[in-house]
Amino acid sequence: MINSCKAIEITNLTKLYANGRGINDLNLEINQGEVFGFLGPNGAGKTTAMKAMTGLIKPDRGDVKIFGYSIRDQYELAMSEVGCLIETAESYPFLSAWDNLKLQARYYPKVDTKRIEEVLELTGMLKYKDEKPRRFSLGMKQRLGLAAAILSKPKVLILDEPLNGLDVEGMIEMRNLIKRLAENESITFFISSHLIHDVELTCTRIGVIYDGAILNVDYTQNILQNYASVENYFVSEVERNGRI
Repeated sequence: MINSCKAIEITNLTKLYANGRGINDLNLEINQGEVFGFLGPNGAGKTTAMKAMTGLIKPDRGDVKIFGYSIRDQYELAMSEVGCLIETAESYPFLSAWDNLKLQARYYPKVDTKRIEEVLELTGMLKYKDEKPRRFSLGMKQRLGLAAAILSKPKVLILDEPLNGLDVEGMIEMRNLIKRLAENESITFFISSHLIHDVELTCTRIGVIYDGAILNVDYTQNILQNYASVENYFVSEVERNGRI
């Protein structure tokens, strides 16, 4: 269930690069338990926004608060309830999937072997726990990356293209897992994607980003009442703002 608690507050977030790309003056509020989809083409600014949200890059101006804590002034408190998977799912290629997670678990005193097994099961990776990521497909690496992101039972998950590399069965499993965690554990998801159909099936609310700016934000239910599909909505928003 979504409640009125603000999990993420983004205010005037700006990061512009020398080539003119980046993000400009982003403003968003995301409630606890919401599955928010950040929809835009490659190069629209999705990853830049997520890196700024998680402190991986320093914004030119603006701020992000997570459960009221500023990433600028209270970084450790802000990130204490956050798990993230941004760009590539990195792991130690010559350690097993299990040992990769066991190594990461050292940062979280409450994470035990039972939890490691649990996240491997949740992401469909338990049967591969003794295999090494250097032999994994892109989809398997994504699954292991997601297992690492949820290891500490975070209240907010920031996922950059989480369905990248997954086959159809894997996409369905991942969508169901995201919905289940949001509904049953009130985990807030901030998901970026250029896969319009998957955003439509997964997210409760969608923000369209194009050329570094947010064009519009609306609930998926509202969008589908007014448009045949989220794809039609996306094209309409881009055309209406004179960007295509």
